Amino acid sequence: MTPRVLIITYYWPPTGGAGVHRWLKFVKYLRAFNWEPIVYTPANPQMPAIDETLLLDIPENLTVIKKNIREPYDLYKKFLGINKNEKINPGFIQEKHKPKIAEKISIWIRGNLFIPDARKFWINPSTKFLLKYLKENKINVIVSSGPPHSLHLIALKLHKKTKIPWLADFRDPWTEIDFYNQLMLTPIANRIHHKMEKKVLTTADRVVTISNNCALNMQKICNRNIDVITNGFDEPDFINNKNIIPDKFRISHIGALNRDRNPDFLWETLSELINENSGFARDLQIELVGKTDISVMEKIKSCRLLNFTQKIDYLTHNEAVEHEFSAAVLLLLINNTPASEGIAPGKLFEYLATRRPVLCIGPENGDSATIITETNSGKVVPFNDKMKLKKTILELYANFKKGIFVNENSNIQKYQRRELTRQLADLLDSML
Repeated sequence: MTPRVLIITYYWPPTGGAGVHRWLKFVKYLRAFNWEPIVYTPANPQMPAIDETLLLDIPENLTVIKKNIREPYDLYKKFLGINKNEKINPGFIQEKHKPKIAEKISIWIRGNLFIPDARKFWINPSTKFLLKYLKENKINVIVSSGPPHSLHLIALKLHKKTKIPWLADFRDPWTEIDFYNQLMLTPIANRIHHKMEKKVLTTADRVVTISNNCALNMQKICNRNIDVITNGFDEPDFINNKNIIPDKFRISHIGALNRDRNPDFLWETLSELINENSGFARDLQIELVGKTDISVMEKIKSCRLLNFTQKIDYLTHNEAVEHEFSAAVLLLLINNTPASEGIAPGKLFEYLATRRPVLCIGPENGDSATIITETNSGKVVPFNDKMKLKKTILELYANFKKGIFVNENSNIQKYQRRELTRQLADLLDSML
């Protein structure tokens, strides 16, 4: 009989955004490796975006269990004076100025009262609901995907009650996440977060994360092996756009762009190059696709780059891929925060699939830099190294003028979603 895995995930189509792709693609291919997925997800999630095209990736006759969730976002919006129909941006992105005192109070409440996160009210109802489901249905392995890390606490309770093997998947770290130090945590709240994190890391039968540095940081907490399965790209998503020729020296950033990812020295360097090189000025276009923090646009304006910048709000995944292929350079900005070495976002692997050159600004010893180097997919510039950045941009521009905008990158096939699902299936097999 085919073994069955229950996947507890907050993000599921038609929710759009970065959080949905990892487990949607795993579910898409698990049957090919003799596993039957069952998905448990909220019926009424707070969706940062909607992308109904992602529904096409859901396998036929997949069992998706949904239950309503109670979240405090209506009160949060009322407190900040936000329209109740407005989407909540992830990762502290602000697209317009908000009352600073109210914003600080809301962050304090978020970090200190909603532990581990605002989905905490789903833990007990989900545990009760799923215990009944597990009594009536055979499940071989439970998987929880976080953040939100409340979902790990659901799986923890289920695992303790049923002894069903449990795999905890960390798409992002918990206390090492880039915005953790912005939560204004009290010492008590900080201890609770760390205690919960350690309990999950030490209790789960297997723990998986997305990069080697993330795994090393987790190992320091729990003193055990942490498995790494990176994010990736799905080849069928990229087969129809390969003949697009960029008409401009278009530097494109795809995805959310928050304050910690905003490299002031990049905009300053581009402004200098425009003043120094009239040809560069004629050819340059900056393209920002996705939610963009107001600090980014203010810096772009102060550098007199607004006329060179195209800002596009959220697009469906298929539309975003088209924009990746129309770029001359794909911009990967790593958060300039502690533990940034472990950041290897999903967009990096999609960038690899386009074979467009990647310009990464971030730590040279980070996981993203390692992947870009080993696949010969682009250039990495450290934070605030203006001289190297200017030289690198000019090299990329020279290649563009020669008609060279496709990388002969190598060794990227191991990052295909189907191959990554094979790794996951092997891990699940070992838990039976």
